[in-house]
Amino acid sequence: MRAMVGMDSYFKGLRGAHFHVHASSHQSERRPDSVHAIFSNSCRPTPFTPSAGRIPSQSIIKAYRMACELALAKIKELSISLEGRSDAEKKDLLRKCASTTLNSKLVSGEKEFFSQIVVDAVSILDPVLLELKMIGIKKVQGGGLRDSFLVDGVAFKKTFSYAGFEQQPKSFTNPKILLLNIELELKSERENAEIRLDSPEQYQSIVDAEWNIIYEKLDLCVQSGAQIVLSRLAIGDLATQYFADRGVFCAGRVEAPDMERVQKATGARVQTTVNGLNSQNAKGVLGTCATFEEKQVGAERYNLFMGCPEARTATIVLRGGSEQFIDEADRSLHDAIMIVRRALKHAEIVPGGGAIEMEVSRHLREAALTHTSKSQLFIKAFAKALEVIPRQLCNNAGFDATDVLNKLRQKHAANDGSGRNFGVDVNTGGVVDTYDAFVWEPSLVKLNAIASATEAACLILSVDETVRNPKSENPQDSMPAMGGGRGRGRGMGGRGRGMRR
Repeated sequence: MRAMVGMDSYFKGLRGAHFHVHASSHQSERRPDSVHAIFSNSCRPTPFTPSAGRIPSQSIIKAYRMACELALAKIKELSISLEGRSDAEKKDLLRKCASTTLNSKLVSGEKEFFSQIVVDAVSILDPVLLELKMIGIKKVQGGGLRDSFLVDGVAFKKTFSYAGFEQQPKSFTNPKILLLNIELELKSERENAEIRLDSPEQYQSIVDAEWNIIYEKLDLCVQSGAQIVLSRLAIGDLATQYFADRGVFCAGRVEAPDMERVQKATGARVQTTVNGLNSQNAKGVLGTCATFEEKQVGAERYNLFMGCPEARTATIVLRGGSEQFIDEADRSLHDAIMIVRRALKHAEIVPGGGAIEMEVSRHLREAALTHTSKSQLFIKAFAKALEVIPRQLCNNAGFDATDVLNKLRQKHAANDGSGRNFGVDVNTGGVVDTYDAFVWEPSLVKLNAIASATEAACLILSVDETVRNPKSENPQDSMPAMGGGRGRGRGMGGRGRGMRR
């Protein structure tokens, strides 16, 4: 019986864990650094467990959903809109939001510098779409954090190049760009290829045909009017020297994400063949940008496409001392970018630092007193679970959570509502008006976190019974019997001249 109860709890735990992962993945799309709120809220233990049939689980679920609706309505009431402000004020507010996100990261010492880069990068994007993949982050080891810079366009590392590359031009103004998905090099024949010839002249004609094919491709590229040729596949030494002699820049083996961003930003179309390509019909194929430049960045060289007219894109070139530090800075910038994008899409914020959780918790405690049924106890438990966010903030900062929470309860209990914006001050170990301190969070993040955490808790409570297959728990029982025949083999269970029992 104990084994059955343990296995039943195990399977319930698996279902709960699966739902927690799904809810956290959904929250990560909105704010990557707030995934912990899902686990903290939904995993908060409650003393009202529906054991032995004393309290039906449906009663708890109903009360939790009622409390969730009250909490979401209160958050919407407390939300502060940033609409109607000038562009300069909006950028200043977004910069402060990004600085708050970077405050707990390894790059906190340069948060003002990186918050400006993040806001500028997001501001370059299309204000309607705000596509995350249109912001590229390139990591270059060496130098300091202050050596990082923003490119208003596309930038990628110079690919492998053959001899003759040094003779190619390294900068253009309003160039024509041709994107290819073909190889521009001579390829050796297969080892098992067989060609039967009658005379040496036939062999020479075959060699000349190979050279004519590659030269024809290169000539068509030049005739199209393109000054920059990029290809996903290799561009050989012959093609490199051919383009250099004619003042054309080329780069092969460009990575697919970089090629896709160049395609969207410049308006060029990737071609799988150059047949029929000339100056007349190449207008709808070639792309353009304001300026192109090849620039030395540390020990690497980067190709920069700036002033792209079709799609608005940006690239952050991140510098740092070690690879591990640059990777951590990359993750930090990603979190800041997500916050700024979310603030631009939904310009409503709430005070952070646990202030909104404490205010909603107070509101739920007051609302619970209007109920005379057991729901009063469940709503109070829901309200108490919200306090885990400021409590965890105190624990992470190394402060006494009990003292800080008592101060927050005293502030939020004011009848005039003057303390509703007070949250945890991780710098001093006290409380502070987080709205005035610019510790903000998008209201959509809080709405999604509480709704997802409530659904996770209700799902776990709704699991009444787990159907098991006992045979599947022991793989040996499901194996077929071996050697059941009557032959003379050495079967395990036969009656022939097998092994002696």
